[in-house]
Amino acid sequence: MLKSLLCAAALAFPMALSSTLLAAADSYLLMAEEDGCYWCARWDKEISQIYPKTPEGKAAPLKRYDLRSETPDVDFKQRVTFTPTFIVVSDGKEVNRLEGYPGEDFFWGLLSQMLSRAGIDLGEAN
Repeated sequence: MLKSLLCAAALAFPMALSSTLLAAADSYLLMAEEDGCYWCARWDKEISQIYPKTPEGKAAPLKRYDLRSETPDVDFKQRVTFTPTFIVVSDGKEVNRLEGYPGEDFFWGLLSQMLSRAGIDLGEAN
C-alpha cells in the first residue's frame, strides 16, 4: 500500500509542477515605451539590466513594445496612453498596470504588489 501511495505521489508531482510552470510562463510584464521618453531611459539605466535576474523578472519576464508603432496581442482594460506603462499580462489579458516610473525605490514594491494581485508567486521563481 505504501508503495502504491509513493508511486501515485511521484506521478502527481511532475504534473503539479508542470502546471505551475505553465501558469508562470503565461504571465509577463509588458512595458510600453516610445523614443525620447525620459522616464523609459531612466528605467533602462536603473532597472533593465538587473530585472531578468530578480524573482520578479523570472516570474514575469519583460516584453517591450513601442507605443507609437506596435500593437501587441493583449486584451487591454483601457488604452495605453503614457510611457512608460508597465502591464502585468496573464493569458493574454491585462491584469493590472503601473503608469509611469516612480523611481527605483518605489518601482520594486509596486511591482511586487501588482504581481501578488495577479496571483504570481515570487517564491516559485527563485
